[in-house]
Amino acid sequence: MSKPYADREVWFFTGSQDLYGEETLRQVAEQSQEVARALDASDDVPVRVVWKPVLKDSGAIRRAMLDANSDDKVLGVITWMHTFSPAKMWIAGMDALRKPLLHLHTQANVELPWADIDFDFMNLNQAAHGDREYGYVLARLGVARTTVVGHVSNPAVTRRVGTWVRGAAGWAATHELKLARFGDNMRNVAVTEGDKTEAELRFGVSVNTWGVNELVAAVDAVADSDVDALVAEYEDLYDVVDELRKGGDRHHSLRYAARQELALEAFLGRLGAKAFTTNFEDLGALRQLPGIAVQRLMAKGYGFGAEGDWKTAVLVRAAKVMGAGLPGGASLMEDYTYDLTPGSELILGAHMLEICPTLTTSKPRVEIHPLGIGGKEDPVRMVFDADEVSGAVVVSLADMRDRFRLTANVVDVVPPPHDLPNLPVARAVWKPRPDFTTSAEAWLTAGGAHHTVLSTGVGVEAFEVFAQIAGTELLVIDESTTRRGFADQVRWNQVYYRLAQGL
Repeated sequence: MSKPYADREVWFFTGSQDLYGEETLRQVAEQSQEVARALDASDDVPVRVVWKPVLKDSGAIRRAMLDANSDDKVLGVITWMHTFSPAKMWIAGMDALRKPLLHLHTQANVELPWADIDFDFMNLNQAAHGDREYGYVLARLGVARTTVVGHVSNPAVTRRVGTWVRGAAGWAATHELKLARFGDNMRNVAVTEGDKTEAELRFGVSVNTWGVNELVAAVDAVADSDVDALVAEYEDLYDVVDELRKGGDRHHSLRYAARQELALEAFLGRLGAKAFTTNFEDLGALRQLPGIAVQRLMAKGYGFGAEGDWKTAVLVRAAKVMGAGLPGGASLMEDYTYDLTPGSELILGAHMLEICPTLTTSKPRVEIHPLGIGGKEDPVRMVFDADEVSGAVVVSLADMRDRFRLTANVVDVVPPPHDLPNLPVARAVWKPRPDFTTSAEAWLTAGGAHHTVLSTGVGVEAFEVFAQIAGTELLVIDESTTRRGFADQVRWNQVYYRLAQGL
């Protein structure tokens, strides 16, 4: 199976010391290579795991971490103390490390060979207390890390390592991310505002604005032959309504939508940008608010936020990268309206146009309808229902003035209980955990945004890793959430994050 992050690596470091002699160190090296090979061979781990020579002193450890920092291929590092590795040796290296860290607490054997154990065996297999010594120093230094416990032959272990890799990949993606805003955000809206300077410090993303008329010029410059080819692709891939097909009364609208897609992708390509925003209030001479263009670009992995919401665009891009190679997808989403039937409450999520087709395995229908706001021509969009998925996640990113806050709700995406023949947009229907009332009250208590990313590929665990690596607050609403407990957590977090910032 090919690795979704085939061009990236995770480095595997093993700790020991010179006390045990060459024969023991040779066995440490051989057995740690076996562990690294097992992780590398696992389909759960979506990246190459590269074994590095055993580390035995402070200077070598620090040098190894600096090398990991400077290599752009490296998503993060895995460390394991096979023997006892006096942890003061790790202080300089851990202080220098800037890449995500996973502490793997494992050992070479699954079962103990009880009848054969001698003290040579005990000297070799000391992870039970070697990792505790190392864990103490990580805690003492306040090093952010994920800890995974168990033998690498256990699928639960490789799944957790794989989830950590995906969270690290999301963090790397935001640190490499350029985001283009076409126009500003929607007027008078609070939650789409945010501190772009702090976002670059915290997440690494560079957020800048380009005038809409620069995009207009790019749309006008698209060659007719390229439009012809893309329109033919639309008609081949999707169920395009007759009025938009070649010879139809509104075929010109489909062609203009194709021009927008081609122009946007080319413009973003020139910038090296993998995320963008638009705003229906700031379209300049664009004839339509981009609909199908945005949907298809998200399907290609671009992050997107509507109404200038760059924070959601960052999240969508991170979710796309974290979910690479998994079934399902990720999309801009918005909680739109509720079914409040007692005992079977549901949330209907949608947006004006821009829901990503990676949320469905069905064949989307391409339609054209009035938008009702924006004062432009009717936009073209794909219409579909999101697939049923258990354990999906809805996540928002909000600027809380002194920090960013991620709010996540684990949800189960369900089929709409009835047809929606008059709703001309893509949509998802979900049942939030633990229940509608607790979920909604917790979300409102957290100040979670109304724009979100819905991920049906990667789940909440990857966002937990992402938040931990970024040092960003994450509030999770799931089956264990209670009203009182969540309210207390919000209060405690307020104190913690204020104190953690220092003076």
